[in-house]
Amino acid sequence: MQRAQSILLAVLALYGPAVPATAQSLPSGPALPQMSVPPRDPDARHSIVIPIRPAPEPVILHLSPTGSDSGDGSAARPVAGFARAQALVRSLSETHDVTIRIAPGTYRLAAPLRFTADDGGRNGFVVRWEGAAGAYPVISGGVPVTGWQLADRARGIWRARIPAGLDPRQLTVNGALAPRARIEIPRAAVRFHPWGLEIVDPAWRSLGALTAQRRIEVEGMSWFTHRHAMVDRIDGDRIVMQQPGWRNNLVGYDTLARPVSADVARLFLVNNIAFLREPGQWVADPAAGLLYYRPRVGEDMAKAEMVAPRLDHLISIGGTIDRPVRDLEFRGLSFRHTSWLQPSGPEGYVSQQSGAYLAGELAGYPADPIRDCSWGCPAFERMRNQWRQQPAAIQVSAASRIVFDDNRFGQLGQIALGIGNNPEANATGIGLAATAIEVTGNEFRDLAGGAIMAGGISRDAHHPSRPELAVRDILIRDNRIAHVSHDYKEQAAVLVTYASGAVITHNDISDAPYDGIDVGWGWGINDPGGSAEYYRRHRSYYDQPGNIVYDTPTILRDTVIVGNRVGRVKQWFPDGGAIYHLSADPGALIARNYIYDVAGAGGIAIYLDEGSRYVTVRENVVDRVGGVWLTLNSQDAIAPRRTALDNRATGNWYNSGRIQGSWTDYLNNRAEDNVAVTGEAWPEAARTVIAESGVRPAATAAP
Repeated sequence: MQRAQSILLAVLALYGPAVPATAQSLPSGPALPQMSVPPRDPDARHSIVIPIRPAPEPVILHLSPTGSDSGDGSAARPVAGFARAQALVRSLSETHDVTIRIAPGTYRLAAPLRFTADDGGRNGFVVRWEGAAGAYPVISGGVPVTGWQLADRARGIWRARIPAGLDPRQLTVNGALAPRARIEIPRAAVRFHPWGLEIVDPAWRSLGALTAQRRIEVEGMSWFTHRHAMVDRIDGDRIVMQQPGWRNNLVGYDTLARPVSADVARLFLVNNIAFLREPGQWVADPAAGLLYYRPRVGEDMAKAEMVAPRLDHLISIGGTIDRPVRDLEFRGLSFRHTSWLQPSGPEGYVSQQSGAYLAGELAGYPADPIRDCSWGCPAFERMRNQWRQQPAAIQVSAASRIVFDDNRFGQLGQIALGIGNNPEANATGIGLAATAIEVTGNEFRDLAGGAIMAGGISRDAHHPSRPELAVRDILIRDNRIAHVSHDYKEQAAVLVTYASGAVITHNDISDAPYDGIDVGWGWGINDPGGSAEYYRRHRSYYDQPGNIVYDTPTILRDTVIVGNRVGRVKQWFPDGGAIYHLSADPGALIARNYIYDVAGAGGIAIYLDEGSRYVTVRENVVDRVGGVWLTLNSQDAIAPRRTALDNRATGNWYNSGRIQGSWTDYLNNRAEDNVAVTGEAWPEAARTVIAESGVRPAATAAP
């Protein structure tokens, strides 16, 4: 207040007598630069000088595996622990930009890191956690596994000690995720029941002799789901399953018992030492504190580097809705070794699509779910807004101006990075509310789940009860994403559900079992007027409590998917597309992407699914697609009602595949001026799109 009064009096001096010296005095401090303010009246007798205090110098703190928490964070006396570094940051970030420089090495966390509003920059300052240049220090949630001994020479199985009770779902072997022990069982060998599986093929009744039966997992895959459920016990020809996970996996769509397509459905038994038959597989015995592994040809167990995860996530970034985390950046780091454990319990993992799952007891559960709820039913539709999301390894919610740049995400046991997801997907218990989040120049590789999941799927996600809850302005740019979704194969490499102004540009995405880029959620049911497909005559969604027909739009709008290179995706599932879109998205643009090698007779390059509206698809290049280069789910079965409309596909090039859906005047869907190309005879404009797609050189990566 005193400083403001002094400046005001100084300005008033331009129009009157000199201000007394005592009123012109400024707070004491170091010498300040002088700024001369010319008088408004050229005849004025006074020239007022207003000192401007310089910005404070940025502070650099140092973190090192060889440091000590008694250090002060200087280069000579670095600290050793993240908690100590955070305490130093909090004492400085109100008045300085702070950079924590992290020395090379591996930092094994005993507990996940938690970043609150006090850990971000305050008063406009920025906090940066940066790895030493080119070193990519590792932030690990795992423990090394050493001391391997040959346990079964005939089967080539080795074993080592692990902490008692440690029961991970993932294991890193020589820098890569290794699969658990598993075998495939023919679907014809069993019959499905609400209590479990009846063994009808006598050749499989030997399963009853297995030990550790309660640790056996059943996995099923079909059209777009990858489901997990746990065995309780095996009694003769009955595999009795743990509940409610098994029962929930029998209802909805593409279920364990009634998949969309029996021709592509597969069933596996996982996680028993009897299934340890292939090199590179492993299994744990947490009660005995032992880990078993069958080496690949040429692997030397005396030199093998193995890490078993002990944390279910690495980092949680989140303040409150009224006081979010702000101005926090992470650069040049490696994030490794987590394992999400819920699928190993009674809930299992009741996959719905791309990281969403059903959990808990369902009210009104049908007496015969296999007969009455294999293509939706009231009990299932009642739960759509209660689906949960898989918690990511690095979680961001209630946050603004957060940057992940030039990091490496790998060997993580779930989705790597979650931005503005549901509350239950965040260790803070607070979800959504993520704005101005940048994910640029990172590598996502070798993950159990997808790379990035942005947005939630709850009512507050699509129609926020407070404006602050909205997910807005997400930038996903120049990232390399490959070999993801190993253990949760139904997860897209990149998913944005409900967000305003998301930009997904110049990423390189390849080698994934499901979709490359997915945008949108809700199948049109939350858009203004709802979807005729989900009324009583069809799926009865709107007859269930809380499932209302909205007259206002969702927050999904202005999505940009431009300049990406997407290939060798859709390796497991026929459903979905290399680039896939759901629901109304005013201002949406899918342009100048290069999509290649989407194999299989049903492979789809660009898919506008239920309720897609206002989407422009232009100047994309589709190269070597097995089935469809462009499809629109226009839901012709409910005509003359309309759901997917006001879409335009123009000026695209393709050398394979066909077009599907109703591109008609009635729906105002336009597919025009698209060019079929023979082989590799791309015109120059298409060659330019191909050349400019994907991650750009660092010199040109700036917007």
